[in-house]
Amino acid sequence: MLDKDMTGLAPVLQLGEEVAAALAEGRPVVALESTIITHGMPWPKNVETARLVEADIRAGGAVPATIAALDGKLHVGLADGTLERLAQAEGVMKCSRADLAIALATGRPGSTTVAATMMAAHAAGIAVFATGGIGGVHRGAETSFDISADLDELARTPVCVVAAGAKALLDLPKTLEVLETRGVPVIAHGQDAFPAFWSRDSGLAAPYRMDTADEIADLLELRARFDDHGGVLVANPVPEADEIPPSQIASAIEQALAEAARRGVSGKAVTPFILAMIYELTRGRSLVTNIALVRNNARLAAAIAVALAGQRKKTAADRLSSDV
Repeated sequence: MLDKDMTGLAPVLQLGEEVAAALAEGRPVVALESTIITHGMPWPKNVETARLVEADIRAGGAVPATIAALDGKLHVGLADGTLERLAQAEGVMKCSRADLAIALATGRPGSTTVAATMMAAHAAGIAVFATGGIGGVHRGAETSFDISADLDELARTPVCVVAAGAKALLDLPKTLEVLETRGVPVIAHGQDAFPAFWSRDSGLAAPYRMDTADEIADLLELRARFDDHGGVLVANPVPEADEIPPSQIASAIEQALAEAARRGVSGKAVTPFILAMIYELTRGRSLVTNIALVRNNARLAAAIAVALAGQRKKTAADRLSSDV
């Protein structure tokens, strides 16, 4: 069911059959971004991971909805063949809020960042979204003004984003400060510390902590009662067995940032460049951790979506009962 404020997108919004059926029946759905497929991992690891993440969501009782712009349509839920096509495509646009309409208008293929995925999920009526890590305030932003559009999207779009915190290559204290200023609740799942993507503990306290999917679903249901509300960030730490401790990843991050500065890499190219360098510097370990945390986030997102769908069915039943 399309969000009432986004029905103007109906001509370009293409729901997959499985997603459309689940939404029509009030079953849980979890949105997934596609930039991690086109810009975050090499072929064929990208499509293998995408399939594993979708399987994790199905195993958790929800329907996965991978999102991308293809052939002038905003696809919410990709068939397996389309997923593979996207994973091998060249010249794919990396679409945030500013770029999504351009990809659709020109028919160019576009993968969706956190911001664009939130837009599409909200348009389709999907309340929960799983990703790896959000973008945020880049180091040196006080002179470069390089701040991810993900933060403003979290402030404006009512979608729950489950991520392993913000990517550790960012300025995490400033990222948390901007989220607080924008009125975005930041919830650490199962711990008091804000996670740092590859590492469980950034050294920063999370504003809030919740330990169960039911607690998070309660928050989402209550927050949705406000007419003008944005998203919620659920910061889910990478499993302990898969993390790279901060003391080990820090050196790779610093080297990658220095090399990006030396080469003059800027804008949207920064994060993919740095992630690729960190992969090389850690001899592939960062990718193993990345896959583990994305799958972990997908499992939690599925649990939240299931709990939220159950609450909404109960609310609807209670209203029907009270009207009789």
